[in-house]
Amino acid sequence: MDSPWDELTLAFSRTSMFPFFDIAHYLVSVMALKRQPGAAAVAWKNPLSSWFTAMLHCFGGGILSCVLLAEPPLRFLANNTNILLASSIWYIIFFCPRDLVSQGYSFLPVQLLAAGMKEVTRTWKIVGGVTYANSYYKNGWIVMIAIGWARGAGGTVITNFEQLVKGGWKPEADEWLKMSYPAKVTLLGSVIFTFQHMKLLAVSRHNLMFLYTMFLVATKITMMITETATVPFAPFEDTLSRMLFGWQQQFSSCEKKSETKSSFNGTGSSTSKPIAVASDTVKKKHTKKSE
Repeated sequence: MDSPWDELTLAFSRTSMFPFFDIAHYLVSVMALKRQPGAAAVAWKNPLSSWFTAMLHCFGGGILSCVLLAEPPLRFLANNTNILLASSIWYIIFFCPRDLVSQGYSFLPVQLLAAGMKEVTRTWKIVGGVTYANSYYKNGWIVMIAIGWARGAGGTVITNFEQLVKGGWKPEADEWLKMSYPAKVTLLGSVIFTFQHMKLLAVSRHNLMFLYTMFLVATKITMMITETATVPFAPFEDTLSRMLFGWQQQFSSCEKKSETKSSFNGTGSSTSKPIAVASDTVKKKHTKKSE
């Protein structure tokens, strides 16, 4: 007989994301789009462009994973139910009378609930991406990590491409150059679930899904309440970076210190020599005068 913990985690891993968790994901994604400067004006002037951008925010991870696996990028359009659901949320957010949806979303408890439910969907996307990639490339762990990361956080990469097409792309905000916290934590989760899928971790999938999801939800809610963008595991990143990639800097700093010491000693000896020579010449002149 399974323990209550196993029953809880197993029931959690079998939770369906449709419709409530998917609604939370679409709500957070479209609200992030609306908060961008000029997004509301674009929706009124060109609703088709705004709708397409909203679909990229909602289904960007699936699109990027299809591109990486050489599948049709527009395959997400085949799921009519999710497309209609995301489109309905886009419509009521941008065109609701008196902007009631945005005003309701402005309350912090609503934002916390929606953000927490969105993080739950992130876990399901990572696991689905890892499993789907394994069906294409058996035990191809690099591909599994890449597809799991693309499913969970590929929306930011796709939206960067969309901004590039519109002419509003900023290189300093590119996910490839400066990864955000969702991209980093999704990459970490993709690595963990890939190792678990290859049986390199002695933990069951449903237990790992529960623990990883609780970590995501707790971290996201804490960051929102404290209003900080600091990555929780930033100290570990700095320590690991110094251990793996900081050797060249340490050697160069030691070399610079040795060069400065040697140059200081060299200048001291060189300055002492002219002083000694000058003193000898003064002594000779004094002896000549005395004679």
